Amino acid sequence: MQRSLLIALFFVMMLVWTCQSNPYQQGEIMYGTYCANCHMEDGTGLRGRIPPLVKSDYLKKHPDEIACIIRYGKTGEITVNGKKYSEAMPGERKLTDFEIANIINYIHQAWGNDYGFVKVQTVQKALEKCK
Repeated sequence: MQRSLLIALFFVMMLVWTCQSNPYQQGEIMYGTYCANCHMEDGTGLRGRIPPLVKSDYLKKHPDEIACIIRYGKTGEITVNGKKYSEAMPGERKLTDFEIANIINYIHQAWGNDYGFVKVQTVQKALEKCK
């Protein structure tokens, strides 16, 4: 009985530790699937064509636009960290609001970024404005 309790406790501790070691794991996986082909695994972008997400002043200055850009894409010129980019970004309309929030939260904390946490409700409000 005591051995079973210790084994169960061990597995619970491992589960808790695993969950806390990477709280943005779902966002990281989704980023790898939908974003990394252009913005690269390390968030550095594609030299001169695709803007970086690492230490991106655009992410800081336009937090309400990020959900819309992920869902609906972006055309036209933008400036990121003093450099101009004009490559069109396709949207990912099949992503849910929850999935978009996960991606944003991963990007906001990855690669040394510290741009805060975004709630799903915030993503939903942002998406309502840009429909």
